[in-house]
Amino acid sequence: MRARGASRARWANGRCDVVEVAPSSAVSRDGAVSAAVEVELRVNGERRQIVIEPRVTLLDALRGRLGLTGTKKGCDHGECGACTVLVDGRRITSCMTLAIMQEGRQVTTIEGLGTPESPHVVQSAFVEHDGMQCGICTPGQVISAVALISEGHAGSDDEIREWMSGNLCRCAAYPGIIAAVRAAAGADAVADGAS
Repeated sequence: MRARGASRARWANGRCDVVEVAPSSAVSRDGAVSAAVEVELRVNGERRQIVIEPRVTLLDALRGRLGLTGTKKGCDHGECGACTVLVDGRRITSCMTLAIMQEGRQVTTIEGLGTPESPHVVQSAFVEHDGMQCGICTPGQVISAVALISEGHAGSDDEIREWMSGNLCRCAAYPGIIAAVRAAAGADAVADGAS
């Protein structure tokens, strides 16, 4: 049985095309896929109803349909990490998943972590340790940092580098990012003792 919203490969003339499979609610009795479906997403603790085509990515739904532009579109190929969000507490690249596949799951974007008046501890650490420059990668970096800390992967600078390796920073603010993650994880004393 194919998972809801899964894709399948179609071979034609020696090349492979990926064909998105719509959920059963988007398929009519004659097998035709409807142009749009209603999807309920739980984003930052709120239930949000949107009408989208089944092929819309979570990134495009967040930015274009829900106005949550904190999540950035970088490479749009899942390689840079700028679009990283949490889904049920796990980090994913939102450009590589369909919005319809996240129905019923809890999606957390950068807007859901904190506010300017009351920032998340990781957001504060990024500011304090100059963990950003142009800011394009910063939301994805912060989301990944939150996840890696909760996963218990902030024990050393090398471990932080490894677990943050899916998030690229074109400005090369890596020393500030690592310092911010270390500080947010409360690992400053460990790092100072090792140097």
